[in-house]
Amino acid sequence: MADSRGSRQLWTVLGVALALALALAFAWAAWRWYGPSVPVQTLQPREMVRSVVATATVQTPHRASSGVQIAGKVRAVNVMEGDRFRQGQILLTLDDAETQAALAAAELGVRQAELKLRQWREVQAPTAHANDQLAQANLLQARAQFGRQQALFNQGFIGQAALDEATRAFQVAQAQARSANAQSLANADQGMEQALALSALVLARANAEVAKARVSYTVLVAPFDGFVVSRNVEPGDAVQPGKTLLLLAPQGETELVAQIDERNLALLRVGQPVTASADAFAQQRFTAVVSRIAPGVDAQRGSVQVKLTVATPPDYLRQDMTVSVEIEVARQAATLAVPLEAVHEIESARPWIWRVNAASELERVPVSLGLRSGAWVELRSGVQAGDRVLSVAGQDLHPGQHVRPSAP
Repeated sequence: MADSRGSRQLWTVLGVALALALALAFAWAAWRWYGPSVPVQTLQPREMVRSVVATATVQTPHRASSGVQIAGKVRAVNVMEGDRFRQGQILLTLDDAETQAALAAAELGVRQAELKLRQWREVQAPTAHANDQLAQANLLQARAQFGRQQALFNQGFIGQAALDEATRAFQVAQAQARSANAQSLANADQGMEQALALSALVLARANAEVAKARVSYTVLVAPFDGFVVSRNVEPGDAVQPGKTLLLLAPQGETELVAQIDERNLALLRVGQPVTASADAFAQQRFTAVVSRIAPGVDAQRGSVQVKLTVATPPDYLRQDMTVSVEIEVARQAATLAVPLEAVHEIESARPWIWRVNAASELERVPVSLGLRSGAWVELRSGVQAGDRVLSVAGQDLHPGQHVRPSAP
């Protein structure tokens, strides 16, 4: 009884072992005949776009650092950060009590100089001319009197004392005539007194213009249409020339400034299209275009500065905002491409891929590569549309091997 039971168990074990051996043999034969399962894609023309991705900041083409030209105390600041303004709008004012007083004094100096010129014209010049005429008349009279006295002295009718008095009177009249003539010439048109009066008036007017300019310096006026980037001043502050109080940006084009790795310099061209999005509004994308590429490379960062012009900036853009940009550097409308991992020896001079022929056998095909975009690479030669190729490199495969294609 025990021997019978042992025999049955032995036969059971032998049967299981035989079935397992047959199954393994069948699987091995099937694998050799049908081959391993490999992911295969059928090549079809597709669009490929190569892009360079970077981070940029929002800026205007230029900015103006605005401040005051004279020292003073701030009376009012009329704009805040982000405010838009028009050309000629008053942005800031200083306390102008001192400058207004200086202007009043200068304008008074102009009035005094004008009165001085009027005095010369209406009083000094006519008086000098009249005095000159009177002195000349006195001189003629003194000369005649001296002549008569000289004749009487020669005839013995008068003594030496009378002649000396006539001589002195004549000499005094000559001196007075010369002095009066000099005064008349000085007060004549184009004379010294006129020149002094006119120069005093010019100087007074110049001082008034300086005082007026200093009054204008107490008001900071917008030089263009734009908006305030930053404000570094408050009412009551004591300010000095040379300090930036308001940073202004003109209204106009908006630029994105990006630092691109110098390895991509050969790919960049002015006019290339750009897609951008602000980190704060990642779902709202807008377009730009490459407008300028810096001629030099930043040696410390190993990058080149690229400026991108935004023709229609969205309302949410702000100065110095960080945005992500994708610069389209190449595009192929219809080309054949495979994943990078499908290409063997991709960095060598002879890259190749696996192709599956009509008999489901592997063929090693040399290819030439073109545009790379993300995880894909263009195949420029060696294959054609409709070819079935392995979408991964594959391991332990050999030419002529039978494979079972599957979807990638």
